[in-house]
Amino acid sequence: MSPVPTPILQALNLPTDPQTCTFDTSSLGSGFTNTAILHATTTTETNTQQERKYFIKISTDGPAAKEMFHGEYESLNAIADAVPGFCPRGLAWGPLDEKNGYFLATEFLDLRGSRNRRASGNETSLRSSSLAYRLGKLHSTPAPVDPATGRSRYGFPVPTFCGDTRQANTFYDSWADFYTNERLLTILVSSEKRNGRDAGLRDLVEKTARIVVPRLLGDEHLGYNVRGEGEGIQPVVVHGDLWSGNADCGRIVGSGEEVVGDVVYDPSACYAHSEFELGIMGMFGGFGARFFEDYHRVVPRTEPVEEYEDRVRLYEL
Repeated sequence: MSPVPTPILQALNLPTDPQTCTFDTSSLGSGFTNTAILHATTTTETNTQQERKYFIKISTDGPAAKEMFHGEYESLNAIADAVPGFCPRGLAWGPLDEKNGYFLATEFLDLRGSRNRRASGNETSLRSSSLAYRLGKLHSTPAPVDPATGRSRYGFPVPTFCGDTRQANTFYDSWADFYTNERLLTILVSSEKRNGRDAGLRDLVEKTARIVVPRLLGDEHLGYNVRGEGEGIQPVVVHGDLWSGNADCGRIVGSGEEVVGDVVYDPSACYAHSEFELGIMGMFGGFGARFFEDYHRVVPRTEPVEEYEDRVRLYEL
């Protein structure tokens, strides 16, 4: 056990007594962060002791860590606000020291493995705790109204990171414009900075943005059937980096929502077209045909349905 950094204890309003708070750093980290479990013993109003657990991420990557943890904090809470119990809430984030260190503290997720599917003995009903149901509920919840414009918009209040790729998430009224500028062209520019300019790749991406995106995602097209009937689409919260390694079965400890069910974590959220989520899910695999069948019972395919497969392929780029 290691001593708990004081800024983390202060941010969580925990006592600084090393006898009541310990830091387990034996957890596995990632390529961008180190992780730990914070164990705390607190005293309730009735003078009884209570054990608490928190999940902590730490990085010394300076300004990038600052933006990364702020983005994940807001992403977690956007998802948890829409579907309580679907992911841990972000509790605090901030500077760890004066040497470019930052931290993120979240509720503790007790993972159990093996995601839920359909209700036992009933092949026609979905568990309300299943990934298909919870993700469908997330994708059925409209994005919050932008106070500056009085309407929901595509984007996100802060930058996020998908892996180590920064996403500015500038707000747009048009989904096609957001996807073009904040995803396709952002990824192209990031690739060119790392790998050098490739004229062929740039030409293909620019043609996709100029021809394919308006054809499939145009404001007067997406959300309308072949007869022109429909209501368009509305932005919803998406996880943004949902592959099988970011979903599991478990419970959120100490949240008041401790039902065991399918959960997600490590999000890179934004307000987007719901099917955008399905692109990365399909690209990396891990979600079978049964999952998508169940999911679309909650969230039907967007019109024009005939172009559904083409849209999902586009979202894999």
